[in-house]
Amino acid sequence: MQDRNAPPLNPLPPVVWLLALPMIVLEVAFSLGAAGVVGGPQAIGWRNAAIEQFGVWPDYWREQYALGALDFELLARFIAYPFLHISLSQALFAIVIVLALGKFVGEIFRWWAVLVVFFASAIAGGLVYASIPAIRPPLFGAYPGDYGLIGAFTFLLWVKLAGTGTSQFRAFSMIGFLMVVQLLFGLLFGGGYEWVADFVGFATGFVLSFVVSPGGWRHMVERIRQR
Repeated sequence: MQDRNAPPLNPLPPVVWLLALPMIVLEVAFSLGAAGVVGGPQAIGWRNAAIEQFGVWPDYWREQYALGALDFELLARFIAYPFLHISLSQALFAIVIVLALGKFVGEIFRWWAVLVVFFASAIAGGLVYASIPAIRPPLFGAYPGDYGLIGAFTFLLWVKLAGTGTSQFRAFSMIGFLMVVQLLFGLLFGGGYEWVADFVGFATGFVLSFVVSPGGWRHMVERIRQR
């Protein structure tokens, strides 16, 4: 019998909204500002100004790192940049991934573990991206953190497949598909090195899941003992 009191949509863990709402609010503000609805003439440049102030700029990072000038403003960029996007379409894709993968991971991981996976993946991806001498364009957007959630999702599939005796390599089918699509998209339409940050984010999320997931460390120790 259908439960008439059940919500029409499955509720999301609060930590997922904690990640998604700032992206939504900022995108609404940037879009309304660019359309001239709020903020006056100066609002047209809100998006670019935010990316200038809070995006990860590799040249600036490498220069400040060489000087040892790692102040709060510089380090805060690695926390802030995931909430900024260059366009509505980029923001929508990023938010959808946060909602979908965040719900799946957040129903199993503790709330703080979801935050650790997302932000650690974003930070690691940003640091590697900004440290490569050949890279100059700024990094912004939630994708490195999103890929961290994909890494956590992959870990959960990996553990599940291990329990069924199925090949655990199947757990990596999603990241394999996404990286192929990203490569083809870059070849057809041109692209930069953002995939570096995304891949590092995925690897960070996957590895961290061994520690922050419920029973993750114990599961890994048991697997080592079985070998």
